[in-house]
Amino acid sequence: MNTDFTLISHTLCPYVQRAAIVLTEKEVPFERIYIDLGNKPDWFRAVSPLGKVPLLKTEKGIYLFESAAIVEFIDEVCGKRLHPEDPVERAGHRAYVEFASQILNGIGALYNAAEVSEFETARQALRSKFEHLDGRIDKEGPFFAGSSFSLVDAAFGPVFRYFDVFETITDLDIFNDLEQVKRWRHALAKRPSVENAVAKDYGALLRAFLLKRGSWITGLMQEAEQAMQAQPA
Repeated sequence: MNTDFTLISHTLCPYVQRAAIVLTEKEVPFERIYIDLGNKPDWFRAVSPLGKVPLLKTEKGIYLFESAAIVEFIDEVCGKRLHPEDPVERAGHRAYVEFASQILNGIGALYNAAEVSEFETARQALRSKFEHLDGRIDKEGPFFAGSSFSLVDAAFGPVFRYFDVFETITDLDIFNDLEQVKRWRHALAKRPSVENAVAKDYGALLRAFLLKRGSWITGLMQEAEQAMQAQPA
């Protein structure tokens, strides 16, 4: 298969997922290269000014960095735009892509919380953001702004994926009574571009990552494993 783009990736990075989702929505074939961010190869260090993924290598061999710039570039040069044509709506969508990034920061605060009090503070902060979204999402759906998939949807697909794993560990109660958000989450989970933006073992990889954090949620996971091991065969 001929590919014009190469997406430099990490298995768990939600920002990489955004780019993969947009490329797939645009039906653009691309090669995907995974790197170990704990052992970055020299070639990666040379072309990544911030030492982060994603990177997108264009057909001219130019490396683009930062997910927002990458997805905007893909949206501009490949097929029908996913951003709205109206400048005001487009600015609003860009703002909600950044809102998704802030939620990702909040998710990091959640899984890095050392104590239950810190965990609860992070949980409540996330709940507040999703309460806002519940009143902002298009009521007809199924996506953020209605029937058309947008870059905002591409940004939130990886957000909701975290909770698919978190909810197997503890009852977060973040989406309780947020019917619009739950409908949107379900629609994104079924979208092939979102579903296929990660490998099949994503859940196991995320759980392994969480077990290494040494955080409060790590303790919950370890207690659950010990309880299972203590059960009679």
